[in-house]
Amino acid sequence: MRLLLCLIALLGLAACAEPKWAPQEQVDAVRYVEGPPNYITLYTVVNKTTGSGAHSAILVNASERVIFDPAGTWYHPKLPERNDVTFGMNDKALAFYIDYHTRKTYDTIEQKIYVSPEVAELVLERVKNNGAVAKAMCTSATSSILAGVPGFESLTRTFSPKRLSKEFGKLPGVTTRVITDDDDDNNHGVLLVQHDGTPLE
Repeated sequence: MRLLLCLIALLGLAACAEPKWAPQEQVDAVRYVEGPPNYITLYTVVNKTTGSGAHSAILVNASERVIFDPAGTWYHPKLPERNDVTFGMNDKALAFYIDYHTRKTYDTIEQKIYVSPEVAELVLERVKNNGAVAKAMCTSATSSILAGVPGFESLTRTFSPKRLSKEFGKLPGVTTRVITDDDDDNNHGVLLVQHDGTPLE
């Protein structure tokens, strides 16, 4: 009975997903190619008061750079979206994304790992084909995208942003930074700090 209730609850959440599908011409118009090296960046938003994880998302730098922001509330009016994948993620767009999530009450953990072009393209294909994600399912979707991808086999499917971040951080070659912002009214100034508190260059 408990399993049945859980399945019903998950189906109810899935029904709340909000599909979006921007026209191809809009996607083509903003396509952003950073070029090699290819990488995957996990973003984890953490509540500074409780220490609990609040959101997970991944930036994919493959043949183009996009962000998979499942069930997220962030958007940019000039950046097209297809089912939680936002296109045109140049440096300004990424800075805006980070700034949106980082404030006096929330930190953002950024974890980057360099991967082969083949792996980057596989993750890009997975996020594009995933479909719209229901509310509260961001980490489940993010971890499911990565699970089983070569180099990410140690990651488990989870609902916990902090667990995913912890497992991701154990992957060989991952670099991590914590992004903080103490301005709760206007959080456009982003302060980057390392774990030891020293400013990044």
